[in-house]
Amino acid sequence: MIKLISTLLLIMLAHFKMQATVIECGENTKFPSIQQALNAALPFDTIEVLSGYYKQGNIFIEKSLSLFAKGEVVIDGEFKCEVITVKSSHVHIKGFHIKNSSNLSSIDIAGIKVLASHHVIIEYNQVEKCSFGIYLSNTKHCIVKHNIISGNVLAETNIGNGIHCWKADSNEIENNEITNQRDGIYFEFVTNTTINKNFSHHNLRYGLHFMFSHSNTYTANKFSKNGAGVAVMYSHHVTMKNNLFDYNWGASSYGLLLKDINDSDISGNIFSYNSAAIYMEGSNRVNMRNNTFSNNGWALRMQASCVDNIIEYNNFIGNTFDVSTNGETQLSNFNANYWDKYEGYDLNRDGEGDIPYRPVSLFSVIVEQLPPSLLLIRSFMVYLLDKAEKIIPSLTPEYLIDNKPIIKMIEAENQPVASININKK
Repeated sequence: MIKLISTLLLIMLAHFKMQATVIECGENTKFPSIQQALNAALPFDTIEVLSGYYKQGNIFIEKSLSLFAKGEVVIDGEFKCEVITVKSSHVHIKGFHIKNSSNLSSIDIAGIKVLASHHVIIEYNQVEKCSFGIYLSNTKHCIVKHNIISGNVLAETNIGNGIHCWKADSNEIENNEITNQRDGIYFEFVTNTTINKNFSHHNLRYGLHFMFSHSNTYTANKFSKNGAGVAVMYSHHVTMKNNLFDYNWGASSYGLLLKDINDSDISGNIFSYNSAAIYMEGSNRVNMRNNTFSNNGWALRMQASCVDNIIEYNNFIGNTFDVSTNGETQLSNFNANYWDKYEGYDLNRDGEGDIPYRPVSLFSVIVEQLPPSLLLIRSFMVYLLDKAEKIIPSLTPEYLIDNKPIIKMIEAENQPVASININKK
């Protein structure tokens, strides 16, 4: 019975597509209003909006169809309304410049919002000065790619996220540029979704923010100069690979914040010029391999609540502190990493240091307990403290040790952050 119903649905879908027509919309056409053209269209028609400046909205799409810009098409919400709202599946929106949505504290208003739909494609659009850029709510199998989203940041309370996904599954977020929003990309209750080759920068809070979102993958993205780079919270089975986290500076800023994360993989990433490259709290069974940490304040701040993590084959170069922790007990495994501060030797020339390396310095322990002492970082006294601790370890965590430090810097298996191609059609 189910197979019969599926077959009938496919037949009906093919019939509608065969009957589809192209409708032109614009000045000096039968439909000067985009909404008029939408109302007149049949399922799977294509509406081509001619070049022009359209002060129209809220535009509702409640049929399966394609809405394409033909030339330079600007849709201006005049700060009065949501600009486009999609309430149907199998919709394709392409090529528009959408700007100036309204902004309400009680309702999430977007440039383009998709509600309870599937198989919606949003591509090659520019979304400017909208509260939320592109908003996906209760969606499946949607694609958001090659869009440029730029908000109008005034304060965290009156600006939304660039790409916002709530209760979504199996979506694709690819090759978008997001700036000047609250969070560049925000996920909550999202599963089986990929985030690939996006550039999220100069956002007020996070470049990417996960909450209760499992089995997702983000690869080859760049998160730069945000309030903080990426926050992954209360999630499991997240894959983070070949991304660039850089220039996320601030008193509470991180390249990557992990809070209550389990069974995840972090590999092939570059963390450069962040206050803290990775901050981990309550995170367990995270595999951290083949990453490069360079020129950060802290490369890795791992709280004592983190258990059974594997940190191996990573490069630690030019960081003020390579590793710090807030407890004496450490139940994670460090193995075969390259440490530029390692002063051991390799007499048998097997590429591994002959003596273990303790990456937690005495001064980092002091700073963790007394943050104002950071002012002494360049003093000769700190140099003497660290030298003394290497000779007679006493205060640094006994089990936080790399027994097989690598002598030479490890070459990355993959080149992080492939070229991001935002707006080529």
